[in-house]
Amino acid sequence: MSSTLFIVPTPIGNIEDITIRALSTLKSVSCIACEDTRVSQKLLSKYSIGVRLLDCHKFNEKQRSSEIIKLLENGEDVALISDAGTPLISDPGSVLLREVHERGFKTVSIPGACAVTTFLSAIERETEEFAFVGFLPRTEPKQAELFEKFKNINTVFYEAPTRLMKTLENIKNTLGNDCKIAVGRELTKVYEEIKTGTVSEIIDYYSSNTLKGEIVGMIFAGNSPDINEDEVINDIKKLKNDGFSAKDCVKILTSLFELPKNRVYELTQQVYNGR
Repeated sequence: MSSTLFIVPTPIGNIEDITIRALSTLKSVSCIACEDTRVSQKLLSKYSIGVRLLDCHKFNEKQRSSEIIKLLENGEDVALISDAGTPLISDPGSVLLREVHERGFKTVSIPGACAVTTFLSAIERETEEFAFVGFLPRTEPKQAELFEKFKNINTVFYEAPTRLMKTLENIKNTLGNDCKIAVGRELTKVYEEIKTGTVSEIIDYYSSNTLKGEIVGMIFAGNSPDINEDEVINDIKKLKNDGFSAKDCVKILTSLFELPKNRVYELTQQVYNGR
């Protein structure tokens, strides 16, 4: 089978960040599968590309995959793009790619823009190792579980601007006030901004400064504070004996000693519930 599915990156912000090879590929295919035709049409119009667009997003990917397979079976080449960046990096496409591989068609991935590598290249790091976890879970317990799991490696994530402050608070509660992080927004655009500091400093900054655009963040490795659980449990028992509530106990210990709130809460529940 000679027909090919091309995986083609598109700009993450600055519309000029697209390669010559990507443009020539988009001009050569019979169809371009994209997340949102309105977004992709702006890019195609900029570069005078008149190829047919076919919307292929997470809600219709299974159906569209069947249609794209038929195009490939008819000997037509197809390109897959996302609204921004490299397809299949926290974007739809996995269902289609699996179908294409199972049918034996060729796939070609073209290098190009990606928010993760753009962000990391601007951050001073002591090691090349990092874990990319995509968009973070919505719930605090799931986030805290993930932060603990990857606390010994630089952890890169995506987040929506509307949820960033809540996520930063959860990072502080899980890993401590002095946890070092970096946050990038509006990458490659006019108002591009990358801030590095403790999570408390970043929270203070964005409490009084603009927070718009797609967010890329990184939690630096080794931020989880050491905690002597036996000592903490003894302190909890003393506070309980002095008549403090479990809620007050957590507040006192986390504010005085800057301990991770989530872990102190768990230990407090163990003591107050007699476990």
